[in-house]
Amino acid sequence: MTDATSNFVTCVSPAGLHRMAYKEWGDRDNPRVLICVHGVTRVGDDFDHLARALCGDYRVICPDVVGRGRSGRLQNPQFYRIPQYVSDMVTLLARVTNGREDQTVDWFGTSMGGLIGLGLASLPGNPIGKLVLNDIGPVLEPVALQRIGDYIGQDLRFNSFDEGAQFIRDVSASFGPHTEQEWHKLATDVLRQDADGKWVRHYDMGLALPFRSVTPESAKADEAMLWAAYDAVQCPTLLVRGAHSDLLTRDTAQLMTQRGPKATLVEIADVGHAPTFIHDDQIAIARAFLLG
Repeated sequence: MTDATSNFVTCVSPAGLHRMAYKEWGDRDNPRVLICVHGVTRVGDDFDHLARALCGDYRVICPDVVGRGRSGRLQNPQFYRIPQYVSDMVTLLARVTNGREDQTVDWFGTSMGGLIGLGLASLPGNPIGKLVLNDIGPVLEPVALQRIGDYIGQDLRFNSFDEGAQFIRDVSASFGPHTEQEWHKLATDVLRQDADGKWVRHYDMGLALPFRSVTPESAKADEAMLWAAYDAVQCPTLLVRGAHSDLLTRDTAQLMTQRGPKATLVEIADVGHAPTFIHDDQIAIARAFLLG
């Protein structure tokens, strides 16, 4: 099946219930499952090309993390953090695996999606068979975090789709070269028209709150917890780094090949944060690791 179906699963936070949307590709009876999770301001639609390429081998599941896209919003935005996202993914996994105890899944996570996968793969008894970390690691560079936090918190409204699309293209320049058609899709995936006819980004502005509450002390504690999680991962791990990434440095990437799961490192030239895995050469990297 080369067309996706759309579904929802009900999840819980300390503030109440919320729905998480996900797209599903491939044969629903295929026991081989791949979960693809996007970056902090993106959506599951980012993986349309990758999912279409792999859905003959996998049942591919691409959620919109809560607060984004077609998913619900949290009543308390302070819970827009990795532990909540991991909890939501456990609920999603129970749905797509029908609760089978012996079911394993592979994971492809871009940026924030990689941190969610890292958190899940570090837990005892987790179902992760193979893990792809796309341009993310335990050390989050402060300058990059500031850039992302500033970008998230801008409540922008555009008079036309083209105006919004140009903004998305400008702030996503680090994705690397793309065709006009590809840039159009990258914008279409994350722009919505509001009741006033303005074009806005698809997510809850409350996502910025956890970024604004970061202190040097909390950032240091978060880094220690992420390294501890990484060291606990036991499954085969692929680390993909954009050669010009400002979020994952080459030194951190090299260290990740030497500790924990000792990830296999692949760098992609002419790309920063983060490779989109739209192009055939990038998809081939994922295919070789996941299916090789």
